Amino acid sequence: MTANGFVFIAVQLPIAPDGTRLIDSPFEQQARQTLDNVAAALTAAGSAVEQLVQVRVYVTDIKEWPAFNAIYANWIGPSCPARAVVPVPELHYGFKIEIEAVALKKRS
Repeated sequence: MTANGFVFIAVQLPIAPDGTRLIDSPFEQQARQTLDNVAAALTAAGSAVEQLVQVRVYVTDIKEWPAFNAIYANWIGPSCPARAVVPVPELHYGFKIEIEAVALKKRS
C-alpha cells in the first residue's frame, strides 16, 4: 500500500514464490526468504531496499537475533533504516520469522 509518498509493506512470511511454506526450514533459510519477499514487495510497489525507513522483525526465538543480524546486514547494505525486533511466542503457520516495513516511494 502507498500513501503520502510512503510504501507500507504488510507482514512478509517465509513463503517461496511457488507458494511453498518454509515451516520446517532452518531459521536462516526462513530469514533469507522473508527478506527476499520484502524486496519483491518493495519493487512491486515502486520502491527498493535502499528506500527503507523502518523495518520491524518478529521472531519466535530471540536467540536467533545474531544470525538474523548477520543476514540482514548483508541484505541491507549501507542503508540504515530504523529497526526493531519483537520477540513473540508464536507466528502464523508455525513460522520462525515475519517482517514488515515502511519505505519511501521512488521518485519518478
